[in-house]
Amino acid sequence: MFNVIIKTAIIYFFVMLAVRLMGKRQASQLQPFDLIIAIMIAEVASTPMDGTGTPITFGLVPIITLLVLHNVIAMVSMKSERVRAFFTGRPSIVIHKGILRQKELKKLDYNLNDLIEQLRAKDVIDIRDVYFAVLETNGELSVMLHPEKRAVQPCDMQLVPPNNGFCYDIILDGKIKPRNLQKLGFSEKALESLLRKTKMKRARQVLIATSDETGSVFLQDYHGNQEAGTLGHG
Repeated sequence: MFNVIIKTAIIYFFVMLAVRLMGKRQASQLQPFDLIIAIMIAEVASTPMDGTGTPITFGLVPIITLLVLHNVIAMVSMKSERVRAFFTGRPSIVIHKGILRQKELKKLDYNLNDLIEQLRAKDVIDIRDVYFAVLETNGELSVMLHPEKRAVQPCDMQLVPPNNGFCYDIILDGKIKPRNLQKLGFSEKALESLLRKTKMKRARQVLIATSDETGSVFLQDYHGNQEAGTLGHG
């Protein structure tokens, strides 16, 4: 029993490392060859755990082989469009300039219920609003609405909104994040100075605090109280 527990723990961390090395795509974003390899890794990983007499190498070696195969395919696919098309396929336009492409839907074995469901997931209720719809190689549907149905953008009104840059968490669960403060160009002293001006006073009383590159800070304590402030560079 102890042998199985040890092998299970080793396989777990090894599989986790393999998945990390495969990249950060979510399951819904996996390409076909990614998904196949992920399924095969899960299958071979269980082999050494079936019995105490099965060597752990029966799981580790296939996982390493699959990981190497995945990385080779990914590298070759980056350099060759033909190889990429073979392993991942090509995007398919299912609605072209407002017209449903029935032949394309049949070729993909993609029915209208699937299409309407994915449109609703994109907050598109009326199919008449769609100008282009593209079924991507990972199964996701990309949608472009007719110009008159698209949300108004600032550029449509000749407006240039301010760019506040990226927003970082600077306090999480009562602990200051020095690296994120440094990325924003602010110091811990500036944050501590701001905290003294609030009812929270100290970082340990803060559940979460975020700031953008302008120094605009949002804070919330453990009791749900919220405050705002601005970091200084001094």
